[in-house]
Amino acid sequence: MSHPASVPRAPDLITPERTAAVDAAITSRRSIRRFLPTEVPRAVVEDILRVASRAPSGTNTQPWRVHVLTGASLKALVDRLMAAYNDPAQVGLHQEEYDYYPKEWISPFIDRRRKVGWDLYSLLGIAKGDKVRMHEQTGRNFRFFDAPVGMIFTIDRVMGQGSLLDYGMFLENIMVAARARGLDTCAQAAFNAYHALISDQLGLDAEREMVVVGMALGHADPEAIENSLLAERVTVSEFATFWP
Repeated sequence: MSHPASVPRAPDLITPERTAAVDAAITSRRSIRRFLPTEVPRAVVEDILRVASRAPSGTNTQPWRVHVLTGASLKALVDRLMAAYNDPAQVGLHQEEYDYYPKEWISPFIDRRRKVGWDLYSLLGIAKGDKVRMHEQTGRNFRFFDAPVGMIFTIDRVMGQGSLLDYGMFLENIMVAARARGLDTCAQAAFNAYHALISDQLGLDAEREMVVVGMALGHADPEAIENSLLAERVTVSEFATFWP
């Protein structure tokens, strides 16, 4: 008769130093949009994913699947994505498979979206209406912002919407674990529009496996002005209601 695996939980040894370290990893996370070419050892990536896999998921389904690209495989995907993105003949051929954003924007969400967008463009010196530079900047998504590691996350189509909640916790764990190791990330929904191309390039079974999101991983370029952007957050009193 088999028995479920059981590992006693170690006593909680919470110290101010440990609390500060966790808080620092969370609050120092930001979307990095220019990376150094410095390589990230595979063992480090595996360690980050191992830690992140402790994310909770409904009935322990663990719905995530990660495709890690470096070197030649990363370049091949980037080249194919950029070719499609820069080809006017392909405009409109690639559509998101699921709605990441709302079909109709309302305040305050549209206001926050516009502000972070223009804050970034202001840092980069991109004027309103400069469609050429806007196109170039958006296209940097498909280069994983020059990061040495690109990740594509997929999910089995049989899974429900709740599994995307689980996925979000897994993604956050990756980003926080990366910060704990002095690395940075950028989670990128931009890849969703090119899901068919990505599936073909990676040899995925598109009828079963759906692209969820992509992520760049590496060392942030400290000299890049775009990496100084710190998106604002509303105060706790603006989003939390405490009931007596």
